This record gives sequence, C-alpha cells and structure tokens, in this order.
Amino acid sequence: MTNLVWPLMQNNITRSDLDRMIDYLQQDNPKLTHGPLVKKFEEQWSKWLGVKHSLMLNSGSSANDLTLMALRELKGPGEIIVPPLTWVSDISSVLRSGFEPVFVDINPYSLAIDTEKVLSAITSRTRAVFITHILGYNGLTDELLAGLKSKGILLIEDVCESHGATHNGKKVGSFGWASNFSFYYAHHMTTIEGGIISTDDDELYDILRMLRSHGMVRESLEESTKNRYIQAYPDLNPDFIFAYASHNMRPTELNGLLGLEQLVRLDSNNIARTRNFNHFLSILDPKIFQTNFKVEGSSNYAFTLILREPDLILRDRVEVCLREAGIEFRRGLSGGGNQLRQPYLRGKKNLPPPESMPVTDHIHHYAWYIGNYPELDEEQINWLGSVLKSI
Repeated sequence: MTNLVWPLMQNNITRSDLDRMIDYLQQDNPKLTHGPLVKKFEEQWSKWLGVKHSLMLNSGSSANDLTLMALRELKGPGEIIVPPLTWVSDISSVLRSGFEPVFVDINPYSLAIDTEKVLSAITSRTRAVFITHILGYNGLTDELLAGLKSKGILLIEDVCESHGATHNGKKVGSFGWASNFSFYYAHHMTTIEGGIISTDDDELYDILRMLRSHGMVRESLEESTKNRYIQAYPDLNPDFIFAYASHNMRPTELNGLLGLEQLVRLDSNNIARTRNFNHFLSILDPKIFQTNFKVEGSSNYAFTLILREPDLILRDRVEVCLREAGIEFRRGLSGGGNQLRQPYLRGKKNLPPPESMPVTDHIHHYAWYIGNYPELDEEQINWLGSVLKSI
C-alpha cells in the first residue's frame, strides 16, 4: 500500500516506556529473565481484571496452548466448541492438545459464537466452550453463562482483542474457567510480545505454572504436589522432575516492566477508543454498512466495516477507495475470516463446509477492520467517513 496515511495501528510504546526500560537496563546487573517485575505485573493485572490468579507468558498464542494443555490433563480428550471467526492459535491449540473442534456460527451483532447454537451443540463429549471476544466486542450473554453452568461445561475466554470490554459491568475475562489475553504490538496494550492467562481456579493455576516452565514440578506452589512427585520418583533430582511434556513459554523482566507501564494507561486509552468507535458508527451509511452491533460494554481497538449485503463489485470498490486514500485495512476481520477455509484444516475429518457458517462466511468476503487508536480525533474520523461515502 503506497502513501499510507492511516496505518492499521500506531506504535503505543511511548517515549516514557522506552526511557523506563533504558533506566532499568542501566542498573548494575539487571535481571532479565522472568522475575519480580513479571510477578508484580501478574498481581496488578489480576487486580485490574478482578480475578485471583494471572500467569504471564511470551505470547497470547502460548496462553491458548497452555490453557488447552491443562484442560487435557484435567479433563481428558473430547470436543471443544469453537467459532469459525477467530485467530488461528485458538483452533491450533485445540488440535495440538488432542481435542476435536466443533464449529458453530457466530452472532452477527456481537461477532462471537452464537449462544443458541453453542447450547444445542453440547454433547457428553464436550469438555469446554472456547469463546472469542472479537475486536473489542463482548461476546457473552446471560443465557450462555447460565446454560454452561447448568450443563457443567467449562468456559474458556479468548480476550486477546478485547481488553477492558465488559458484560453486565464486569470485565470479560473474569467469567470463564480460564481467560487468555495477548499483549502483541497491535492490541490495546503491549509488552512487545506477551500474553497472560487469568483464572480463579487454584488447581488450574498451579498446573499452568508448571506447564509454563517445561512442566517442571519445582514451579508448583503446592508443597504436597512437590512431595508427591519426590516420593514417587526417588531416583530423580527434585529440581528436575518434569510432570508434563511441555516447553518454555516464560516472558522476560522487560515484558513485565512494559506491562506495568502500559497498564496504567489502559483504561484512559480504552475510553478514547470507545469514543472514536461510537463516532465512526454514527457516520456510516446504515443502508450500505452494518451499524447495529452489540456495542454496550465494548472496547474496540479497530473499526469494523461490514457490508449489509453480499456485493463483490461494491466490495472491490471499497478496497480500491481505501487503498487510494492511504487507509490500511484487513479483510475478514480477526484471523482473516472463516477458519474453515484455511489450508491447515484441509483434510481434517468431520469438519463442516465453510458455507455452512453463513454469518462468518459473509464476514470472510465482505468485512474489514481499520485501526482505531487513542490519538485519533473527530476530524480524522469524519475524513474517513467521507472516504467511505465516496464509494
């Protein structure tokens, strides 16, 4: 894309963030591998989110992997209900952990997995529902939460794109058995690369601690767990007992430091993004673009642009118009659209055809997102609206 004037995202690592990192590195012998700064960030994040435990990792994708690995250890094999509109690592973590993904279509207003379809897809083999809160929208419903509770089905929340979104005034990511966040460069806040798992479940947290560090028992906080393994394996050095087949997903102290710096600004930045997003929706032509999203509680770091009706000619005009104006975009929203169209799923057994997910498939072909960052003002958003009106 030439003459880019509206990038997909601006760098939200500030000069003060960089100066703080420089000051830290100029100490004598600063600790770099994960340590007290990571722990402090985990504690601050848990307090912000309203949960008991949080475990920082090297990416949001690692958070997905560890959550599904822990679920397999605790619940055994089975099925995981997933949306076709999500990021690849949600589905790949299900596959790598030996679960079978069961796809159900999304709700067109929240862009998250459809409650009625989820509840009707639950069987005796269902181990969890893996919901993705897309691009800042709250994907939860009271009916979903009540239905899963009554059926004894665990909820896993992917909140990688929705930091600060709420349901009934409570932050999403605090409802599920586990919730996964990403701190990638383009998200609401960043630690360059990084992620976190949050939970209120003590047993899950302890297993996650071990899984994060090669499956080592010494990472457990439970003395009873350590003693059980030491007694069962007297021929092993207690410092090197590996309870689970895992690998290293630890973050660094610099990631923790950045997390602490960025978390301070997260709420105020989200307020600015929400103001921008609501103004953007107000200037769209509702006859051409969808504007009736479920916006209550949303925290959008992107502007979602969806054609109301399938129209390939109009779709191409929108893209030409955006490119010529220097506006960067991504078609298909999160993950490039319908995951059932991706090559990594070709050849997998018992998967539905992509066309059987009509809401997701419409988004795959006729939807985009555009960057929404706190520095935008009303005049810039009005200009974007004028570009879209010119199609």
